[in-house]
Amino acid sequence: MAPDPWLSMYDFTCQIAQEVAEKIQERNRCQRNGESSSKLNVAIRSLLQNLKEKINHLKDLLLQAISTHQITQLEGDRRQSLLDDLLTRQRQLQASYKNDGTETDVIRSSLMTGGVKRGVTNPWLLEESEETRDLSFDDIRQQQQRIIQEQDAGLDTLSSVLSRQKQMGHQIGNELDEQNEIIDDLTNLVENTDDKLRNQTRHVKMVDKKSTSCGMLVVIVLLLIAIAVVAVWPTK
Repeated sequence: MAPDPWLSMYDFTCQIAQEVAEKIQERNRCQRNGESSSKLNVAIRSLLQNLKEKINHLKDLLLQAISTHQITQLEGDRRQSLLDDLLTRQRQLQASYKNDGTETDVIRSSLMTGGVKRGVTNPWLLEESEETRDLSFDDIRQQQQRIIQEQDAGLDTLSSVLSRQKQMGHQIGNELDEQNEIIDDLTNLVENTDDKLRNQTRHVKMVDKKSTSCGMLVVIVLLLIAIAVVAVWPTK
């Protein structure tokens, strides 16, 4: 099944927003260290403009999908909620960029939440946990990578379990096919034996009937012979 174009563009737009958050975090670090951040500011402005254009395009696509009944009203409401969250995030990023480092908590929260998630209400309202509050940007990134690796390992394990279950299913299916063939052979054998029994029964009945007829014929012949003998025998 092909992915939905709107959802694919939504995911791509979330990636842009995440990249903006990371760039702003990096710019703020450079400013605190007295390093030049002009190149980062140029990149952030370009990304923010791209983010705004993508959000506007998502608006148009959603309106078109709802008006032409390409999606249900429930799905339309869900996507509108996702778009509203993305708009909130875009405004927050814009404000963070203009405030030159005074919105670091917002950016860090964005990095920890991994961007806007489908079905999650405003991600900017989430608070950063105590275990990551004192971590640097690189530490947070490494922590995210470890989490992703653990998730990948879990998915690999699940995939192996599903593969084994699939193999067992095939084996059970093959066993059932063999059992069905044996049952079919037994059924055919029973039917053939039943036909032979019927034929033998008819044959026995015919032989018995013929034997009875022959016996009666012998008795009649003997009676006729006896009558003839009596008829020609001279009387004294």
